[in-house]
Amino acid sequence: MLDSLIVGVLGMDVFAVVLVVARSVAFRTRLYRPMLLNVALCAAPLLVLLVGWGAALVVRVAGAPAWAMWAVAGVTMLVWVLLLPNAGYLVTELNLSHRREGDGVPMWFDVALVISLAMAGVLTTVINVFTLHAGYAILRHGDHAVGLQTADGRVLVAVLLLLVSLGMYLGRYLRLNSWDVTHPGALLRKLHAHVVTERHAGALVGFCLTHTVFLALMYVVVVGPVISGLVALER
Repeated sequence: MLDSLIVGVLGMDVFAVVLVVARSVAFRTRLYRPMLLNVALCAAPLLVLLVGWGAALVVRVAGAPAWAMWAVAGVTMLVWVLLLPNAGYLVTELNLSHRREGDGVPMWFDVALVISLAMAGVLTTVINVFTLHAGYAILRHGDHAVGLQTADGRVLVAVLLLLVSLGMYLGRYLRLNSWDVTHPGALLRKLHAHVVTERHAGALVGFCLTHTVFLALMYVVVVGPVISGLVALER
């Protein structure tokens, strides 16, 4: 089941890239590079998570103090959380903003393209959150699949998906990037102006709630059977 999940997510990412490139070649139109960049950023969180956890394990095995391992793990988690909304952000490509008058690309192709991008973003978000969910369950409840069904793990998943939705909104409507946290003053001023001065608080809350519920339902659909299967195998 896990193999199928990983292969399916990777396959969707690759298929989305192929469609972006094929659009340019087949219809002799410009290559929409922002989409390719977004797919690369979509894959970045999971790569950071795996490399960071691997580095933490190497530090531990090398005999370094426990605090060194936790420091590496902590930095990894911080970077991962900041990058994670880049995966879900692909959902916002559904607005078809890349289309131009007279570019000759049929609507059916672009519909397939943006749906593939959106699904790549959703599935990559799901597998990222599941990876952390599994790691948390092992640390908190031991190496037992039933630990994936606890209430605290579900709360963790919900919080992560809410943060993803918030990051998606900030990226699409305030044009903020993960690295803008290095300028917290400017970030807070932009957010204050958007929410208070321009009175978009309702839009922000509505967007976050809607997308959190959507991502949560997708998590249940995709990860739910995997967890149930792991629990059944353990029994």
